[in-house]
Amino acid sequence: MLKEYLKKIADTSNRGDAREESYYTVLESFLAEYSGSTGKKGIHITTLPKKTEAGNPDFRVWDGKQHITGYIEAKDPSVENLDKIEGTDQLKRYLHTFPNTTVS
Repeated sequence: MLKEYLKKIADTSNRGDAREESYYTVLESFLAEYSGSTGKKGIHITTLPKKTEAGNPDFRVWDGKQHITGYIEAKDPSVENLDKIEGTDQLKRYLHTFPNTTVS
């Protein structure tokens, strides 16, 4: 599963015209497949969900009803140093608004 995900990311990147959003369908498919493989039923992934009080995360993972499992802020695979992104205002807002958030 991971090997196929990475192949699709590489294929998208190798076309030479991709931007961050170009990878969203690949990530959404991977997350859905992974959740299914772990026996997690009823997991919904919303790409580009409605704005939150912290801003506009790229994905929301939830149960389709009320419980939000988390938000995902994706970055283009060409970003080499994600440590720099941890200190951005965007991530600080997310961490402040969603105190149970982890950065990984």
